[in-house]
Amino acid sequence: MNNRQLKDLLYEQVARIGKALASPKRLELLEMLAQGEKSVDALAGELSMDIKLTSAHLRALRDARLVTSRREGRFIHYRLTGTDVASLGVKLREVAEEHLLELRLALDQMAAQPGQLAPVDRHALMAQARCGEVVVIDVRPAEEYAVAHLPFARSMPLAEVEKRLASLPRDKEIVAYCRGPFCLLSDEAVALLLARGYRARKVSDGVSEWQAAGLALVSKAD
Repeated sequence: MNNRQLKDLLYEQVARIGKALASPKRLELLEMLAQGEKSVDALAGELSMDIKLTSAHLRALRDARLVTSRREGRFIHYRLTGTDVASLGVKLREVAEEHLLELRLALDQMAAQPGQLAPVDRHALMAQARCGEVVVIDVRPAEEYAVAHLPFARSMPLAEVEKRLASLPRDKEIVAYCRGPFCLLSDEAVALLLARGYRARKVSDGVSEWQAAGLALVSKAD
C-alpha cells in the first residue's frame, strides 16, 4: 500500500462517522441515548417513527461504532459507546450554530423568549442553586434523571409539574432544563410556571452540554 492509498484509507475510516451522522433522525437518536440506555420501542415512540425505520437508523449508528446494543427478551436496548459520542453531538451542534444563520433563526423562533438559549454561566448557576437562591428542576422523565443530572437539581418530570406546584417556593426563581437546546420540555414547564405566577426561566444545557464542558454530573447511585 502506497502513501496515497494509506491516506485514502485513513480518511475513509473517519468518514464513516460523518456518514452515520448525516441524518437528522440519527442525530436525535444520539441525543436521546445521551440521556441513558433506551429500547428501540421507546426511541421509536419518542421520535414518532415506526420500529423498522428506527432500527435501521440505529444499525447505521452501530456500524459506525457510535452505539452498542443488548437484547432483553424480545426487546433490544441501545446505549452510546462512550461519553465522547455525546460530546461529539454537542460540538457538532455548536459548530452548526456558529456558522449556520438558518439554525440561529430557528432557535430564536423555538425559544419562548428572545435570547433564551444564550449560554448560561454554569458555575454561577450552581453557586446559586447550592445556597438556595434558585431552584433547579430537571423536567425529563425520572429514569433519565436517575442516570445523570445537574448537581442540586430536583427531578420534576413535565407531566408532574402542575400537580407539584405547591412544593416550589414562590419567592425564588425556578430554573428548568431538559435534554439540551433542541428540547421543548423545559419551554413547556416554564410557560406553565409563568402562567401560575412563578418566576421561571430555562437554561439550554442538558447533561451532554454539562459533561462536554468538563463539569461533574450526579447520578442516583451517587
